[in-house]
Parts: sequence; structure tokens; C-alpha cells
Amino acid sequence: MNAGRLGDLLGIALPVVQGPFGGGLSSVALAVAVSEGGGLGSYGAHILEPQEIADLVGELKARTSRPFAVNLWVPQQDEAGPWPDPAELAPHIRRLRPYHEELGLPAMAAEDVTSGPDFDAQVDALLEAVPPVISFVMGIPPQKVMDEARRRGIKVIGTATTVDEAVALERAGVDAVVASGADAGGHRGAFLRPIRESLVGTFSLVPQVADAVSVPVIAAGGIADGRGMAAALALGADAVQIGTAFLATRESGASEAHRRALSSPEARTTVLTRLFTGRTARGIVNRFVRDMTPYEETVPAYPVQSALMRSIRREAGTQGREDLSSLWAGQAAALAGGARGARDYLSVLIDDFRARGGQGA
Repeated sequence: MNAGRLGDLLGIALPVVQGPFGGGLSSVALAVAVSEGGGLGSYGAHILEPQEIADLVGELKARTSRPFAVNLWVPQQDEAGPWPDPAELAPHIRRLRPYHEELGLPAMAAEDVTSGPDFDAQVDALLEAVPPVISFVMGIPPQKVMDEARRRGIKVIGTATTVDEAVALERAGVDAVVASGADAGGHRGAFLRPIRESLVGTFSLVPQVADAVSVPVIAAGGIADGRGMAAALALGADAVQIGTAFLATRESGASEAHRRALSSPEARTTVLTRLFTGRTARGIVNRFVRDMTPYEETVPAYPVQSALMRSIRREAGTQGREDLSSLWAGQAAALAGGARGARDYLSVLIDDFRARGGQGA
């Protein structure tokens, strides 16, 4: 089929981008499978150290000659404050102690709560590794990053949750814009206005962004089958970005418990929450979310809350504890169709799109 403007820009055969997953949910196997299948495979690298990013790009290049994207989070201004001291961390550590005990984890101390990798070092390593595409969420990449990417022939994709953000990204020089609707799973990337003022549904956002910018537009959020893909392209998108349905595939880095939850009736109900990382994200409601709801507005901002929750998230996944895991999911999770191989899912998606008379079929 014709991948349109995004295909011309990136050299991909299908107008399908695999959503990048942070927090260890991405995998090389998934990104390679999607790229080899004709889409744009992606890898969320925001928790990786610079050398790990260099090694990642090397491995992806070794396993596919097709285009792929590596994703980073742009730091937000309200996260640049000083790291809290032990006295400030103490009440947050006490609040989480019962969950450490339940999971058999050692007691957490303030010195265990450490910040993640430095963004500047991450992006320097990524540019040096020269992936075909770099995608960003949470903000506008620094101008020096845009300039260096252009010099090295790297395409840059930015992510917008509002029309104003899309316009700002185009002015900054990105090659394509993801229009990420409030339906999308995982972390919200609003950066010009508070998140509560930036919750535009995908199929309201896409046509407005398509009218406002001249670069290719990638629709994201609530798209999991051929119907959603056809609707997004009919509304002016050049391609779709699909997250939750690829997260449910066998190649993803999601735990068995997470994949199981995505195909369960519980996936019909998702909520926006700060409880797992300190940044607002959409996931399936579970016991942890219900227990901790009274603290929704008082947990520390990212990256502090993310550091506080790191061991709980990992151990809950290892133990298959759906009740304590961060079960990121979009509002169309029920349409994902259950666990299967990524190439199989991609084939079913395109067949469904063609059967519904989608443009470019």
C-alpha cells in the first residue's frame, strides 16, 4: 500500500508507527519486527544511560536495515528543582513501606531514591549513534539538538497534545508531528499548558492539527484496528501511531501480567494517574491505584515519584502482580485482540484497513 508523505519522508512501506514505550516496556525484538514488517519500529530509551543508548542503536542497526526510531523525554521546567533531602522523602517512603513488605523487598532508605540519566548526555549519545529517526515527547527538543540531527541526516518527530503544541513543534523544525489524543495510554506529554487543559480526544485533535501544520501528521490514541486507522487517515492524518495493541504483542517488554490485563475486561476502564511516576499517565485501574487515590495530588513530581516507585514496579512485574503493577493502556485496549506476534498483528491491521476501504489500500 501507499505510505504517503510519511513513507516518502522516512522510507517506510506502511503508514504505521509503533508507539515507543518507556520504563523497560520497549524491546529490540518488537521494534525490529515492526520495521521489518514495513512500519516504523520504535524504542523508548528515556531510562537508559548514554552507553546503553549507543549499544541499543548498534543492536537495532545490526538486526534491521529498515528505518526505526529511538524516543527520549524532553525535561520539563517544573522538574528541574533540587532533589529532596531525606526529611522530605521520609513520609513518601513510609507511605510505600507496606507494598515493599508485601512484595518481599528490603526497606527503602532515602539514599536508594536516586535520579535517572542526564538528558543532555542521553541525547548526545543518541546523536552520535545516528539512528534513522529520533522521536521526542514532553516538549520541544533544544535547537542545538535539531541542528545536529539535521546535520547528521536524522529525521526528528515531535509529539503534540494540542494544536498549539503542534504549531510550536513545526516552528522548531521537526519533520513530522504525532497528534497524541487524550485516549492514548501511558504518559501524557503536554508542555504548553497544564495537562487538565490539554486533554483533547484523538479524533478532535487530528483534523485540527492537520489543518494547522504542513508537516506529516501521525495520529495517536485509541487506534487499535482498521476502523480507527481508516478514520484517522480520513480526518487528515498521514499515518497512525499504535501503542497499546503493540504492547500486547509477544515481542514487547511488558510482563505477562500486563499483557494479560490488556486483554481482560478490566482494560475497558482506564484512569489518568500520577501515582506510579509523578507524571500523569493513562493506565488500567487496579488495587494500587484505588488504595493510593487519596494521595494523587500529593505524591512528588517526576522524577522523584518514579524513583520512589521503581523497585515496586519492577518487582510487581516480576511476580506477576497485576494489582500492584503500572498497567499502562489506552482507551482502545479492548480492541487490541489479545497477545500475538507483532508481524501477525500488523498484517491483521492492514487487512482490516483494506477491507474497510481505507485510503491508500
